[in-house]
Amino acid sequence: MARQTRSSDWGFPRWREYGAEREAVKVRLCDRHGCEQPGDRPAPKSPNSPERWYFCETHAAEYNRNWDYFAGLTAEEAAKREADERRDASGFAEAKYNGWAGPGDGSRSRDEMRALEVLELEVDSDFDAVRMAYRRLAKVNHPDVNPNDSEAAKRFHAIQAAYDVLKVAEERRTWKGD
Repeated sequence: MARQTRSSDWGFPRWREYGAEREAVKVRLCDRHGCEQPGDRPAPKSPNSPERWYFCETHAAEYNRNWDYFAGLTAEEAAKREADERRDASGFAEAKYNGWAGPGDGSRSRDEMRALEVLELEVDSDFDAVRMAYRRLAKVNHPDVNPNDSEAAKRFHAIQAAYDVLKVAEERRTWKGD
C-alpha cells in the first residue's frame, strides 16, 4: 500500500490555485554580472547563433541599444553581408502583399509609390498612364539619344526599373482579379 503524504489541499475548495507546483520554481537570473532580477528576456550572443543571453528588462534594453550586428567586420565585409541579406529576403515573401507605408487605401506598396515618383505620376494613376509616362521619359533619357551623358543613362535605368516594378504589380493585380 502506498504511503500517504501530507497535503495542503484539504478538500474543496483548494487552497492553492490549479497548476501550482509544490517544488520550488526555478528562476533564471539575469546574465548581467551582479543583477539579481529574473532573466526572462533572451538575446542572441552573436549573429546567427542559437546561444542566448538571458537578461532582465532593464539590461535587455541596454543590450538592444548597444547591439551592433556588424561588430567585428570590416566596412567591406559589412557591406557585402548587408547586400547578400537584402538580396535573399525570401523569408519575407509571405508578407509582401501588405502595403505598409503605401497609400491610405493600401492598394500600392512602398516600391510602387517610389516607382510612380520616378515616372512623375500621381498616386492614383492607372497602368495606361504608367505606360505613356515610361515611353515619354525613356525617349528623352535613352543612351542612344544622349550618347555621352552618364546622368541620362542613370535616369534611364531608374525609369526602366520603375516601369518593371509597376508592370509586375499590375500583372499580379490582374491575375488575382481573374
